[in-house]
Amino acid sequence: MLNNDPLWYKDAVFYEIPVKAFADSNGDGIGDVQGLIGKLEYLKWLGVDCLWLLPFYPSPMRDDGYDVSDFYNVAEHFGTKEDMRKLLDEAHSLGIRVIVDLVLNHTSDQHAWFQESRRSPESPMHHYYVWSDTDRKYEKARIIFIDTEKSNWTWDPEAKAFYWHRFFSHQPDLNYDNPAVREAMLHVMSFWLDQGLDGFRCDAVPYLLEREGTICENLPETHDYLKEIRRRIDEAYQGRILLAEANQWPTDVRPYFGDGDEFHMAFHFPLMPRLYMGLRSELCDPIIDMFTHTPDIPDNCQWCLFLRNHDELTLEMCSGEERDYMYYTYARDPKMRRNIGIARRLAPLLDNDRRKIELLNSMVFTMPGSPIIYYGDEIGMGDDIRLKDRDGVRTPMQWTMGQNAGFSACDPAQLYLPVVSDSVYGCQSINVKSQREMPHSLLQWMKRMIEVRKRFPAFGRGSISFLRPTNGKVLAYVRRHEDTALLIVHNLAASAQSVELDLKEFAGVRPIELLGEARFASITGSPYVLTLAPYGYYWLNLTPDRSGPESYGIEQTAL
Repeated sequence: MLNNDPLWYKDAVFYEIPVKAFADSNGDGIGDVQGLIGKLEYLKWLGVDCLWLLPFYPSPMRDDGYDVSDFYNVAEHFGTKEDMRKLLDEAHSLGIRVIVDLVLNHTSDQHAWFQESRRSPESPMHHYYVWSDTDRKYEKARIIFIDTEKSNWTWDPEAKAFYWHRFFSHQPDLNYDNPAVREAMLHVMSFWLDQGLDGFRCDAVPYLLEREGTICENLPETHDYLKEIRRRIDEAYQGRILLAEANQWPTDVRPYFGDGDEFHMAFHFPLMPRLYMGLRSELCDPIIDMFTHTPDIPDNCQWCLFLRNHDELTLEMCSGEERDYMYYTYARDPKMRRNIGIARRLAPLLDNDRRKIELLNSMVFTMPGSPIIYYGDEIGMGDDIRLKDRDGVRTPMQWTMGQNAGFSACDPAQLYLPVVSDSVYGCQSINVKSQREMPHSLLQWMKRMIEVRKRFPAFGRGSISFLRPTNGKVLAYVRRHEDTALLIVHNLAASAQSVELDLKEFAGVRPIELLGEARFASITGSPYVLTLAPYGYYWLNLTPDRSGPESYGIEQTAL
């Protein structure tokens, strides 16, 4: 059953799934909703609290479903609305919630709205989109897909006018100055919430409106509409959430939380590349600096933290120097680069080094926010940089070492994308079945980490205070919530490190390491010395033990 806590998302572990990539139930080579239903037991076993599904709506699929042609249906190759309702029922019965991408900013140029809009300026649908006689308006707005688009305007020969688009030219932007559009998208949201959906990851929200003389991002009018969405949902749908995709600097993302009356959650995009920078430089400064520039958010709001997702590892919120550093470090081959970012999965980014994979996951799971796992990263799946666009990180899930990695029974030539087949990351080496049977696999480690995190609300709800040891290769911080205090220590270096920490406020406490349950030496008034292995980490409980003297083994049996 579902957790009834209205702040459930603060403690939740999210799992991102492209429906097409997870499991194929009918043998057509494309993952579908029924296939996903069949894998819910695995997700429950792993400890997932909420699924985030990429768009499943009908679409020409020129942008992997983000070019929506019908907001009210399920794409035929994924299933039906009845399948979606069954998925929601089955997931809820296991205590798993489901949110889905809602593409607010734009539609496909094949959407019925746009087809009607372009026919005549007199059509009621004409003003569902942003039309102009000139392509010289809004010139301060940046072009987001600089590797494919030369302008935010495209000429339409049927309408004999230019239409506005912040992304691909086949994705015309909706006109949110039109009250009919605002109401239409609210109706779409209500439709899916009525089916039982638990919320939306709202795509590209900074770009909803345009104003001359501005960069057309983060406008006050945009926030006015987003607050209206939140108000309408709160009135009619309890326990549902809104997650903002706003790839902006933290101070610019902060207004999307409002006073706790806009988005419940937002991605912390700029933190993600700084984790990789800190690891490569062996210095904690980039990470601590990002938290220094992260403003406080309302108590009922939460950051979403991630290491990878379905897009490129975005470097938009990096300086030119930082971007060059990331390219040099993690993407020397130009085929690894997409737009302003790196199109690689987590394991290949980290040279398949288990120690580094654990370390970065440990940081994401212990910093303020709710972690998101990208499908397959829990087993260390690889990528295929030869595939176009961002398809290299969207290959079929690897369930077994059998044909098509257990994803589908079809002929391999029918697969929507080929399964990763190299000797390091192919399904013979990397698959769920083998790792579930191996007690010390990456998958079992991820499961254990999730279990431990759930025992301590301090991870999802607590404050953070960074310690400042003289050894800058060690990142140490304390998470506090109510009467719980947890010390988290990470060694960012490839060599063993010793660190002295000022923990005198916890004098008398004997730390307990949470992942292995080992007891450490008691804290005194002197600096507390820890030694960490290369890329090592500790999760230490500093909460005073009030249970009385310790007793072990024969002492207990003699009582």
